[in-house]
Amino acid sequence: MGELLILGIIIAVVLFFFNRKGIKNKFFPDQQKNYTIDDKFNSDKRDREKEIDQLLSKMGKNGINDLSAKDRKRLDELSKM
Repeated sequence: MGELLILGIIIAVVLFFFNRKGIKNKFFPDQQKNYTIDDKFNSDKRDREKEIDQLLSKMGKNGINDLSAKDRKRLDELSKM
């Protein structure tokens, strides 16, 4: 009887280990980042501004020649938004 109890505990621990992400999501779901349309818009705007700042800082001292073609295209897309 004692062996079955130990085996049951080991099986429960193994099952818990492999299902810990599902258990966490069930009891502690991720909070929604944006509550309103305005929050979503402002969040997207901040993300675009951060990306633009990264691209501009990447340009450095030599200007637009430091950017790759992909980065130039992305900067152009972001500036039109």
